[in-house]
Amino acid sequence: MTKLGPVSPRALVTKLRKLGFEGPYAGGKHLYMIKGDLRLTVPNAHRGVIGVDLLKRILKIAGITREEWLEE
Repeated sequence: MTKLGPVSPRALVTKLRKLGFEGPYAGGKHLYMIKGDLRLTVPNAHRGVIGVDLLKRILKIAGITREEWLEE
């Protein structure tokens, strides 16, 4: 099984779009993306990358499996 790795905020948005999310839209301090009734907050990674732990939490909230994420 391939491991998840850190991603840039731009790569996160690109992959989420491929997986059916719309946006990102401005929403206060953070951007957000929408898929159906789900509104997903996209973190501002001021250090340049989104770590694996945060990526796992984002994927869980978005209902995206590890396999779906890695095949895109």
